[in-house]
Amino acid sequence: MAEHEPTSEQLAQIAAENEEDEHSVNYKPPAQKTIEEIQALDKDDESLRKYKEALLGPVPSTVDPNAPNVVVTKLTMVCEDAPGPLELDLTGDLEKFKKESFTLKEGLEYRIKISFVVNKEIVSGLKYQQQTYRKGVRLDKTTYMVGSYGPRAEEYEFLTPVEEAPKGLLARGCYNMKCCFSDDDKTNHLSWEWNLTISKDWKN
Repeated sequence: MAEHEPTSEQLAQIAAENEEDEHSVNYKPPAQKTIEEIQALDKDDESLRKYKEALLGPVPSTVDPNAPNVVVTKLTMVCEDAPGPLELDLTGDLEKFKKESFTLKEGLEYRIKISFVVNKEIVSGLKYQQQTYRKGVRLDKTTYMVGSYGPRAEEYEFLTPVEEAPKGLLARGCYNMKCCFSDDDKTNHLSWEWNLTISKDWKN
């Protein structure tokens, strides 16, 4: 089906249509405080202490002091019509995902779910950024604000809004996804790449 591959001009047009103006937001991240500092504030106020405990949750007591504060564990493509789970385990070898590809049937609705753990301190302004490339041309760049989270033993999950896979002859093919999970301090907690093939049916 190589004769139906989009031309460089068509890819450039798609990229231009998806281009979003990046406005600088006058946002100043709050000063960082440790869990201990927050818990020590107003410690004589019982109702406030209970409120903060409910808000922050119990601090994990068995965390390895050398463990990173934020660990991104998994990416899942959530699609009700998928014949099986579409998951990437992000705790192992990330290089292998560059050689593999998810297949997604054209025109279907899907969401991306990022699973992550916060181990030691509150992290503010988490962001998930995703860039979509085809044949080396960047077609789209989207940044999702994930939010601020405190440490806990259970994983957190972040779901992107519903999107619809492109459809049509020119939309079918392989897309390279470049992802980054970072925060207000510009700490890059994880960067990874994976491939998505848009196909006429589930079996590519």
